[in-house]
Amino acid sequence: MDAHTFPGGDDARCRVETRSEGDVRVVVMAGEFDMDNVDELRSALDPEAAGIARYVLDVAGVTFADSTTLSVMLQPALNRPVILAGVVPPRLGRLLDITGASQVFAAAPTLSEAMIMTVPSQRHRP
Repeated sequence: MDAHTFPGGDDARCRVETRSEGDVRVVVMAGEFDMDNVDELRSALDPEAAGIARYVLDVAGVTFADSTTLSVMLQPALNRPVILAGVVPPRLGRLLDITGASQVFAAAPTLSEAMIMTVPSQRHRP
């Protein structure tokens, strides 16, 4: 297992933590995300990353996310499952519902369930 913490660069409003467990990349997001501070999140959710079968996003700590953030979250879903783990905060949930993106992500009630749930590997491929 490898683990990395990105404090949002020069922006203390957000934090991104990652760890890999086998072929699963867990990304913990916390704070406010917008177009000015998504670089670390973009790195963590690299859609071209080798050896990753799924991404699990713990978004329970997200207090704000804009459309740029949503775009970054959607990129890896083009070719592998992205699972939102835990309770999705109301503001993020509204963004997902308004844009229809809630249909793209699988959801699990807990991080441990997201790690093992069955999701078709090509579910989101056009």
